[in-house]
Amino acid sequence: MALMRLLGIAALVIGYPLLAHYTNISVHNLGAPVSIAPVLAIASALAWNSSRRFVMLGALMVLCVALINQWSVLEQHFGLVYWLQDVGLQLILMMTFGRTLFAGRQPLCTRFAEALHPPLTRQHENYARKVTVAWTLFFAAMALISTLLFFLAPLRIWSIFANFLTLPLIALMFIAEYRVRRWALPDVRNTHILDAVRAYRNVSAR
Repeated sequence: MALMRLLGIAALVIGYPLLAHYTNISVHNLGAPVSIAPVLAIASALAWNSSRRFVMLGALMVLCVALINQWSVLEQHFGLVYWLQDVGLQLILMMTFGRTLFAGRQPLCTRFAEALHPPLTRQHENYARKVTVAWTLFFAAMALISTLLFFLAPLRIWSIFANFLTLPLIALMFIAEYRVRRWALPDVRNTHILDAVRAYRNVSAR
């Protein structure tokens, strides 16, 4: 069951960007339904798990009716839906890291570091705060680049960036931070990516 779930996630992560890119470079009627599918899927999950399930499901039905009434407009501008999804995700991630930098809050990467290397030294705390700033700026830059490419470059160029370069760039950021951490904190025990995933899950569960 776990393997099937993993394969399903992998197929979604690989398959959806390929399909989205195909609809961006080809003129056909798949663009609108493919672009709106993640929005409806997330909205359906949120509505079903809401404490006001029937109210939220009713609101979702109203939204679906509105989409059907404006389907011709959506077919002509489905690229905007793709862009809003991409930029929206980048901005959510930016705010997730950035809001923890305000006074009185613990930087998000400091929380991750505490889950992996308790107790933290002052040097490690300062480093973790800088990493939180770096991730905040990274996602802000990703949102800005996506916006500039969408409005100033051909759609296929933006689609390549959004669908095929986002995850590799995030992975590259992880690798770069790991290399810098080994140089800046040579006395800290080395960890691998699975440790970081476990730390994220532990922190999120609190």
